[in-house]
Amino acid sequence: ASRIARLCSGSACRSIYPYLVLWGDLAQVTNSSNEIALPVFQEEHPVFKTFQDSILIIDSTVKSVSSRAGHALMDTNPYAEARYKQANSHAVALLEAMRVGDLELWGSIVEKEALTLHALMMASEPPFILMRPQTLTVIEKIREYRQTRKKPVYFTLDAGPNVHMLYPENIKDEITYFIEQELVPLCENGRVIQDQVGEGPIEIK
Repeated sequence: ASRIARLCSGSACRSIYPYLVLWGDLAQVTNSSNEIALPVFQEEHPVFKTFQDSILIIDSTVKSVSSRAGHALMDTNPYAEARYKQANSHAVALLEAMRVGDLELWGSIVEKEALTLHALMMASEPPFILMRPQTLTVIEKIREYRQTRKKPVYFTLDAGPNVHMLYPENIKDEITYFIEQELVPLCENGRVIQDQVGEGPIEIK
């Protein structure tokens, strides 16, 4: 099922398993592959099974460049080779952080990955800037909140302007309050989508 799903979408090939999934050939992980996703949740620290994803919709208009076209730009990106090495080392470090429950290390890598993605887009030919001013404001507010409140809340970005806030369920109430008070006014029409780590697909009978 993962192999068939991969023919259409990398995201889809990962979504047929619950919790932590690895997609991509990684030398350090047996049976990992670019063709199928690999469930690795058995080694995952329990805290990551509770993670929440509050998606802040900054701009819902169609992106100026599709994800497929964005990937193609890496073929001529001068930083591509270094990026592939970084991605592999980050994947190994993320798996270890998720095994031991190191939220700080995990969060720092996730945020670095998000910013690297957009940096590569800005360094492509032609260059694209997909973030919006509100995107940067939200990022700064999340960083400030984490620093002052000492809470494990982190951000990532899709290939566009929207921000995903990632945090464990045990601080959901206070993060929800923070979002409502500080971040909703920065969202398009105040739109926030609440999501969380899933338990995998459900068979429809």
